Amino acid sequence: MSGLRFLLVQVLRFALYAGLHVMLISRLVLFDLGWCFFYLGFLLFLPLRTPIVVQLLLSFAMGLTMDIFYDTGGLHAAAAVLLGFLRPWVLHLLTPRDGYDSTDAVNVHQMGWQWFGVYLTLLVLLHHTAFFVLELGSFRHFGLTLGKLLVSALFTGLSLLIVQLLFFPVRRGRN
Repeated sequence: MSGLRFLLVQVLRFALYAGLHVMLISRLVLFDLGWCFFYLGFLLFLPLRTPIVVQLLLSFAMGLTMDIFYDTGGLHAAAAVLLGFLRPWVLHLLTPRDGYDSTDAVNVHQMGWQWFGVYLTLLVLLHHTAFFVLELGSFRHFGLTLGKLLVSALFTGLSLLIVQLLFFPVRRGRN
């Protein structure tokens, strides 16, 4: 029964992140340079023990959902699948000395500010780099693309950090 409950929770998370992004967050634009890719929260905050095949399928599903709503021809799907592919590598890179516990989650309160900051920054920057380079299709307007990348990464990162601080539980007993 716990497997069914886990699946239901993930489906609800998918719908929540995708729905909020499509209905509300996508309308927020910062200086005509920065967009918040709020849906990335679903992929970034998946449980640590999620198998890579499941991560890739969920990444593709979320990216395809965004592509359908925004008619972007696979840009979101490609960048999201890249994020799903690189997430295990980043998690491996950031593995604590004692390894991850079975109860560990991608949570700023549980893993700490430094771990979470590096994790979020690396994956958001990699996703945004892929997205904006694919969107442009060349390096002709490199300055504009770099500006979009940096402002959007900052906007997305701060939004997801706020979500972590407000909605993810603080675990007592471990610092």
